[in-house]
Amino acid sequence: MSLEALYQQIILDHNKRKVGYGLGEGGTPSHQYNPTCGDELNLTVRLDDSKSVITGFEWEGKGCSISQASASLLSQEAAGMTIPEFTEFAEGFREAMRSRGAIALDEEEFGDLAALSGVSKFVARVKCAMLAWVAAEDSLARAQDSLD
Repeated sequence: MSLEALYQQIILDHNKRKVGYGLGEGGTPSHQYNPTCGDELNLTVRLDDSKSVITGFEWEGKGCSISQASASLLSQEAAGMTIPEFTEFAEGFREAMRSRGAIALDEEEFGDLAALSGVSKFVARVKCAMLAWVAAEDSLARAQDSLD
């Protein structure tokens, strides 16, 4: 199996078996919508008692396999990070997505998210991949604002 086929399989698997899918009560949800293709997502970040570590993400949405897989992969790979770690992680993901294929996501650092590397070559699909990330950053900012 080629690397491209493996990556495609990871995306399809996460579209079918979504990690973090389902919203619970409470939290600071963020609603994001991609008018280009109709992807829609509600996502809540969950923090530990110290409000410094992400314990997980809960989300619901509808849209293309890229947007759904990206939300699932985000939930899988970013849970357990401190807020500064996540901020750096999200910036690295954003940089790769905006690179038009020049920067591939490193499997060592990004795990299965590396499967989305090829998306950056298709500008119209980058918004699909970024939707969950925008929601995560917004939810995290709302959670931090509620602490002030």
